[in-house]
Amino acid sequence: MGFHVVDHPLIRHKLGLLREVDTATSKFRALTREITNLLTYEATHDMPLVPECITGWAGPVQVERLQGKKVVVVPILRAGIGMMQGVLDLIPSARVNVVGLYRNETTFEPVEYYKKFNPDIMDRTAIIVDPMLATGHSMAVTADMLKQNGCASIKAICLVAAPEGVAEMNRRHSDIAIYSASLDDRLNENAYILPGLGDAGDRLFGTR
Repeated sequence: MGFHVVDHPLIRHKLGLLREVDTATSKFRALTREITNLLTYEATHDMPLVPECITGWAGPVQVERLQGKKVVVVPILRAGIGMMQGVLDLIPSARVNVVGLYRNETTFEPVEYYKKFNPDIMDRTAIIVDPMLATGHSMAVTADMLKQNGCASIKAICLVAAPEGVAEMNRRHSDIAIYSASLDDRLNENAYILPGLGDAGDRLFGTR
């Protein structure tokens, strides 16, 4: 399915504001939500529609409705919470499932501490959200969990990505389409994205 940079002037403008080191926490949250709105719009472009006849102001009108495909948004805790509402703004009926992971600062590998999925996850399209696709390990592990629970339809949205993370997802989950506002340059020695955003979780929650 591949990796897709959504190259739109509004996204590029908002991402530039997001990258500023002195962007206030409230502004960082708002920009994250707005960019996620735009990325969600693109990520859902292939949702199936069915025709329906409704009563309009001048009589019967043929319209289109979403086919009823069930959607679940899966934020990776904690930073993914900052993107969750951006998806729900456009798909308010979506369920919310969560995966809790933290990074081992020595190995940079994710460690699972929490998971909560719908019992019918196998019948839903899952949209994983996480601001940073850095090493790719957290997103890949989340996709592993979803597939192990029977979910076969998975997409992912991130704000920025590193080539290393994209390569890891292509290696482990080439069937998952990923939508991002930017493909950045590389990871530094601490596995942070350059130029990146810094620690997105700290900036979203004001803990920096």
